[in-house]
Amino acid sequence: MNISIAELQKGFLTEAQIASSRTVMGIDTQLIEDRTYFIVEEGQEIAGCGGWSRRATLYGGDHTPGREPTLLDPSTDPARVRAMYTNPAFARRGVGRLILDLCERAAAAEGFTTLELMGTLSGEPLYKAYGFEPIERIEDDRGGAPVPLVRMRKAI
Repeated sequence: MNISIAELQKGFLTEAQIASSRTVMGIDTQLIEDRTYFIVEEGQEIAGCGGWSRRATLYGGDHTPGREPTLLDPSTDPARVRAMYTNPAFARRGVGRLILDLCERAAAAEGFTTLELMGTLSGEPLYKAYGFEPIERIEDDRGGAPVPLVRMRKAI
């Protein structure tokens, strides 16, 4: 995750924003406990990881303030796509798309009809190509330098 943040955000964020983004990014172990987190491996290497959630928290790791573990209602709420990271050595090789597909199928199997995520600027092209549409742009300054993020949604 750290190398993904450090390398794949270059060209989209300043060094100060990349450092700041570590406050709002990271693993949410609730996803692992809920068994909604996927890891893609190639040989002995982790190519990428990401998951989805039936809980209200939209983004952030275990250390991020403002987490909300309340369960969502699949008939009215969008499932959350969360904690997507690609090993830079595997970027633009279909890893992110595979994880998105796994998330979409699993959320749909539980009755969700919409997905939502908070994406980074470097992730936005992938999410758009997969069918997500931007619905809100924010800046999260909890780590110091304001980090631009984009809230995106997709009907499934």
